[in-house]
Amino acid sequence: MSKSGGNPVLSRTDFRPAADAVPGRAMTYDDVVRKTLACLAVLLAGAVIGWIFPGLYIVGVLIGFALAMVNIFRKKISPTLILAYSGFEGIALGAISGKLDALYPGIALQAVVGTLAVFSVALFLFLSGKVRATPKATRFLIFAMLGLIVYSLLNLLLVATGVVTTPWGLDGIEVMGIPLGAIIGVFAIGLAAFSLIVDFTDIQDAVRYGADERQSWTAAFGLMVTLVWLYMEILRLLAILRSDD
Repeated sequence: MSKSGGNPVLSRTDFRPAADAVPGRAMTYDDVVRKTLACLAVLLAGAVIGWIFPGLYIVGVLIGFALAMVNIFRKKISPTLILAYSGFEGIALGAISGKLDALYPGIALQAVVGTLAVFSVALFLFLSGKVRATPKATRFLIFAMLGLIVYSLLNLLLVATGVVTTPWGLDGIEVMGIPLGAIIGVFAIGLAAFSLIVDFTDIQDAVRYGADERQSWTAAFGLMVTLVWLYMEILRLLAILRSDD
């Protein structure tokens, strides 16, 4: 059974049996919830470390990204590596959140509340059946994410080379009085929200077709990747909007 998304670029892409899988009990929603809460707890612990020691930001980003790639392409499911990914991502999030919160007091809490709100709305829409991850919509999500990545890399390059000197690079350019970064940010948050819908759909399918219980770690990892992305987009949007205060 193919996994159509989650975070199509960063998360594992299917719920097929792992290389080390042995016949066992079927995956349940409770399994996914427990694994996701465990990952969130480790991420929170990492965030506290990053908040206290912001100099660890680069370490968190680099190791977190490396572990994400390992978890994506590794055939064997490793709960240890998934939890380690959560911890180092937490360090990165805590460090950047602490720095921005020093500039814009309360912004980290606002980003957390915003992330919970978007997650709740996405879950409600999914459970109500009002939004579904169709193959066509999922393909759009993938192409839109690739476009967003290209834009982000271009913006980083222009800032690094001094071509664009506004504080947020291209994001600081105003379009009809609105920062381009705010427009892009809202679009990116929408993509992350739909990515959650894809994650929920994949989890539902995995449970429905009796995926092995160990696949709940794959589901938790996919949710963590999407939630980290969503939080960062909300934090970035708030920072851009509050930079004009």
